[in-house]
Amino acid sequence: MRAVVLLAFASLASTAVAQPAGRIAGKVTVSEADGTQAVGAETVVYVVGFTEPPGSLTGTSVATIAQKGRRFVPDLLAITVGDKVAFPNGDPFLHNVFSQSTARKFDLGSFKKGETKQKEFPTPGVIDVYCNIHPEMAATILVLPNRRHTRTRPDGTFTLDGVPPGTWTVFAYTRRATRPVSAKVTVTTGADTTINLALSRGAEPEHLNKYGEKYRPSVTTYR
Repeated sequence: MRAVVLLAFASLASTAVAQPAGRIAGKVTVSEADGTQAVGAETVVYVVGFTEPPGSLTGTSVATIAQKGRRFVPDLLAITVGDKVAFPNGDPFLHNVFSQSTARKFDLGSFKKGETKQKEFPTPGVIDVYCNIHPEMAATILVLPNRRHTRTRPDGTFTLDGVPPGTWTVFAYTRRATRPVSAKVTVTTGADTTINLALSRGAEPEHLNKYGEKYRPSVTTYR
């Protein structure tokens, strides 16, 4: 899954965004491995095939992934190249946020309740984020080359405004997806393009700590 998504980022054309533009709308359904509908699955829809015009991404946005109840909230976040992510600790114990992903390796160290640490993401890619103290904590950050991305609504529907005319690839992404889901769309100025996508997800894969080792049993009970 990671390789396919990264390949999509790497093969982006340098087409500049043009105005006026069109809109892409539709619905994404997510099912579990047993075929039942996934409840509350965080899902992101984004368009690849173009980048923003040079100089248009001058303003840096700061998104947030909170740490609450030994969970990352949200556990899936889409941002644009150059944006930052803040990681506030809302739990009454230490967390140590880190990533070993090739696109952006980092280690924020241990920090306590009420403290916030930030990280900037200058290149596109898929970033898997974990806590070195609590192995059950996992999140994914999608760093995208343009601002045409959105989170689906609770019913799975979505709308992407301001998409330049042309033929692009639309991706739907949810954590633990068993395969990538995408489709080609042709966008026309001033018109709506409709697309429906279906995702399937499996169990959370096991991961190692920031030292590349398995979590010690004593660590998993530390709160």
